[in-house]
Amino acid sequence: MVMDIPDLLSQLRATDKNVLFEGAQGTLLDIDQGTYPFVTSSNTTAGGAATGSGVGPRDFDYILGITKAYTTRVGSGPFPTELFDDVGKHLATKGHEFGATTGRSRRCGWIDIVALRRSRLINSLTGLCITKLDVLDGLETLRLCVDYQEGGEPIYIEMPGWQESTVGVRRYEELPINARLYLEKLENLIEIPIDMISTGADRKETIIRRHPFD
Repeated sequence: MVMDIPDLLSQLRATDKNVLFEGAQGTLLDIDQGTYPFVTSSNTTAGGAATGSGVGPRDFDYILGITKAYTTRVGSGPFPTELFDDVGKHLATKGHEFGATTGRSRRCGWIDIVALRRSRLINSLTGLCITKLDVLDGLETLRLCVDYQEGGEPIYIEMPGWQESTVGVRRYEELPINARLYLEKLENLIEIPIDMISTGADRKETIIRRHPFD
């Protein structure tokens, strides 16, 4: 109501200004593409940035998907990899998994490659940001869901965890070897590059392998 936003954004693009659009909530909460009826009331996918701003879809140069190194969900809805054991408690406690708005405890589970592939497809992702890698520190074994059996039961592959701390690491080469192998397996399974990795709560605790504005 203050100005013509599509025109302003067009002017910024013409002058090669960097403009960042930030989406809220997750892909599978999208009212059209999510796990209906367990969804929100709006479009949470990358296409929503065009709908909401007036920028044409072809004018987005880079789309960064953001996911945790494991999976969480608030409230009801399907969650094939949900954990109810000590590992689930570890993720919830170490990851401080409580809803930012509601304060409700988040459900926690292993990373779901099937859901991530679906999210990659729906959002036409350029790259991926993995957050909370440090929450996996200390786990002996990690599991990745790569498919589902009939009835929704997850099919897992296992990888060795790491005992070293990744908190605050800012160079990829300084991560424990098993942490790097885990990330590289994710890249291969999801088929997009991991461009950013978060290793702590502070914004400086981030490994940037490729900057979206470069």
